[in-house]
Amino acid sequence: MLELEIDAALEQFKSILVGQLERVDQLKNENVRIDFMQVPCIRIGVCGGDGIGPIISSVAQRILSEALKEYVSSGKVEIVDVEGLTIENRVAEMKAIPDKVLANLKDCHVILKGPTTTPQKGDAWPNIESANVAMRKELDLFANVRPVKKIGDRIDWIFFRENTEGEYIVGSQGFDVTSDLSVDFKITTEQGSERIIRMAFEYARLNNKQRVTVVTKSNVVKTTDGRFSSVAKRIAQEYVQYGITSDEWYIDIMTAKLLDPERRHQFEVLVMPNLYGDIITDEAAQIQGGVGTAGSANLGNKWAMFEAVHGSAPRMILEGRGQYADPASMIKAAAMLARHIGFPEAAERIEKALEICVSGERRLVITGRPDGATASEFGEYILEWMNRCSLDQDYDRYLLQ
Repeated sequence: MLELEIDAALEQFKSILVGQLERVDQLKNENVRIDFMQVPCIRIGVCGGDGIGPIISSVAQRILSEALKEYVSSGKVEIVDVEGLTIENRVAEMKAIPDKVLANLKDCHVILKGPTTTPQKGDAWPNIESANVAMRKELDLFANVRPVKKIGDRIDWIFFRENTEGEYIVGSQGFDVTSDLSVDFKITTEQGSERIIRMAFEYARLNNKQRVTVVTKSNVVKTTDGRFSSVAKRIAQEYVQYGITSDEWYIDIMTAKLLDPERRHQFEVLVMPNLYGDIITDEAAQIQGGVGTAGSANLGNKWAMFEAVHGSAPRMILEGRGQYADPASMIKAAAMLARHIGFPEAAERIEKALEICVSGERRLVITGRPDGATASEFGEYILEWMNRCSLDQDYDRYLLQ
């Protein structure tokens, strides 16, 4: 009996290996990244998602539309709703992303996506793959980029998390070999490691950053993390000429050092494999003010998707508090989207108004409960600031004293 179970496990493992080797071949023939300035009309798709997702996404969409209104009016930008990326629809079709939704997403250049629900074992929902993981794979969004900033503590970090490999890439393909043994897999490729690490170093070069920190556990996870580490060391040599230094930290001590007020301000650009990036960017967001304050970019050569760091908060919906959800994370994601497609002035306008509202004037405060502002009210507060002629001067007055 045990021999049959081992044979079945080997067949499943073989299937995984074949799929990953095919993916490596595709990585070797990547397309050149899209130049948005050459695109006649940039199509932005907005997906509401689940739980609080539609609430905070609608606020972010309104703010993004205001920031880009001259480009929308001229026909350079089109903002469309992409419906159907809900847990109910995904379960009905038993697909992480239903075919029609995926086709509509691929018709867009960039996507602003609200949080989606990912079932875990024991939930009422069937065990379908994460919509986020599926979207990253289907659109090859290999870089998850998350900035974290806290002016008073001299924190200005940007995290580059590999997005399509690691423990997550075949996360739904693990299996029980026997009633006592379960197996999952971690995948690391030379090509996947190189493109995320090179993106981090290029960001440092183009933005006058002096330090790139590589985060692994290569002392213990010697093969997969070892490959990521060796690729980083090879690429780092190319950037010495630009005055960029590189160091490697293990994930466990790195989580501690982000809490160390004597050391944390020294970090600038950080790059890491998938799982470590998922964990450590939530910690970093908490330092900034909570996961509700953090937006993120998922970048590929052809498509890009921007989202909140946090999940769909089903508890808030069950408790009737959804309207009080904090939209700041989605608004930051919208600003990142605007910058990515070539409109940095619009992005800065959103970011400055948001920082004044969150960290400066604080006339309205989000608490997640009825004693605070609703998401919609907070959105109106930000729009009010965005439309002030004195935004730049007021930003200096509130935040740079």
